[in-house]
Amino acid sequence: MSDSETVPQADTPQVPGSAPALPEGALKIASGYAFAGPALDLGALLWDGRCLPDAQVRIPLPMLNRHGLVAGATGTGKTKTLQLIAEQLSAQGVPVFLADVKGDVSGISAPGQENDRVRGRAAEVHQEWAPAGFPSEFYALGGMGHGIPVRATITSFGPVLLSKVLQLNQTQEQSLGLIFHYADQKGLELVDLKDLRAVVAFLTSDEGKQELKALGGISTATAGVILRSLTAFEAQGMSPFFGEPEFDTSELLRTASDGRGTVSVLELPAVQDKPQLFSTFLMWLLADLFHDLPEVGDADQPKLVFFFDEAHLLFNDASKAFLDSITQTVRLIRSKGVGVFFVTQTPKDVPADVLAQLGNRVQHALRAFTPDDQKALRATVKTFPNSAYDLEEVLTGLGTGEAVVTVLSEKGAPTPVAVTRLRAPESLMGPVDAAVLGQAVKSSPLYGRYAQAVDRESAYEKLTAREAAREAATAGRQEEKPAARGRTAAPAEEPSVVEQVVGSGVFKSLARSLGTQLGREITRSIFGTAKRRR
Repeated sequence: MSDSETVPQADTPQVPGSAPALPEGALKIASGYAFAGPALDLGALLWDGRCLPDAQVRIPLPMLNRHGLVAGATGTGKTKTLQLIAEQLSAQGVPVFLADVKGDVSGISAPGQENDRVRGRAAEVHQEWAPAGFPSEFYALGGMGHGIPVRATITSFGPVLLSKVLQLNQTQEQSLGLIFHYADQKGLELVDLKDLRAVVAFLTSDEGKQELKALGGISTATAGVILRSLTAFEAQGMSPFFGEPEFDTSELLRTASDGRGTVSVLELPAVQDKPQLFSTFLMWLLADLFHDLPEVGDADQPKLVFFFDEAHLLFNDASKAFLDSITQTVRLIRSKGVGVFFVTQTPKDVPADVLAQLGNRVQHALRAFTPDDQKALRATVKTFPNSAYDLEEVLTGLGTGEAVVTVLSEKGAPTPVAVTRLRAPESLMGPVDAAVLGQAVKSSPLYGRYAQAVDRESAYEKLTAREAAREAATAGRQEEKPAARGRTAAPAEEPSVVEQVVGSGVFKSLARSLGTQLGREITRSIFGTAKRRR
């Protein structure tokens, strides 16, 4: 043996790739993160108040479709954690979706700025930090913001999600589902809000009341409530979110020419005061992806990782049917290669059935200033596996950019709980200049496809034309009455296509068997969202 070789002492714990000085407890934790395959680097282990850079905390790339939770009080570093994970996913060729609620995620497209804090953090965790921007697309709901407009048709959005936006109760939600079914059967396409309002207005008119009776179970009072909700919703400036061209969610799955995954950033600051709308719109994006993607099982890496920011807004005041649909979507979309990370303040913001499916956890600091805070803290601790740490004490003492982590190993088992000092993002930690953002949006090949709204013939135009034709026919008959005296009556005018459909015996028969047909027609997807025409 040469003099340059050393023999480790028998009582010195070892871990692959580490220095020989890890304490025994830290060594046990570090060994749980020594993955053989590709993984994302989160940071370095904290033990007894010391940062141990040779004990790296990581997430296996194939486990990113097992979903996750990023939680913590305001100002503890959740956004930077999302940025850190998104950067590494993009670098490994995985597309990412980020909801930018506060307007500070756009910096992921630009290289970061080195400073003393960044250099210090990189040195602490043994990070080879280098500034880098990542391929990005910027979107805005309905074009309210700088990004490429994201719209959905009312038909595609479906009655369950729309009921959440309109804050309808269960009975009203069921009635709205029947109205959608009526429009679907009559060939009345619901593209925008005025289409749905026109259909509901028709069903509450003297002529339409007969149609309501055929549908069964919808009172004119309930239809009136829905109509008023739609009118109020439109009066609040919500019209731009619904219409065409409808956003194709497959755009979120793109990669750049260099093989890196595209980071899709949905700008939300302009709709911060409409939480029901944007949180439900995010769910529509997920539901639409679920609708279209094929089953892939357990792949080497996800097709997409979707970060659902301000997740508590999605679950607030949600009906049981809505929560059941969320739970089912989260459970099943994993097998289609999509990982979902919910981002919120505490795990208690997420229903237990959903929380149970979130295998990867990054928990930033919590506050314990009030009895409710203390209750939330204790509840959070109970959601973690057994730990060598006093988590109640740790979670209230974490600094910015530190978190308690547990993920799923390559075998699918939970890793040991690791208090972690997180790495620094390599992209800009803040928004890019508005002029730069605007130029990026307008130079995107998607801008020409989605920028200009289109208003084609749909339910509103068809019903308006039908009413105009009926009025014209009535006026014509009244004018012909004097001239027709003493003459043989002319053959009755051939009914229009719409009138034939409305009065058809086929639909009346269908309405009578609505109990069996409704399940097949409206629940053709988990949220009742319609299959789009690509």
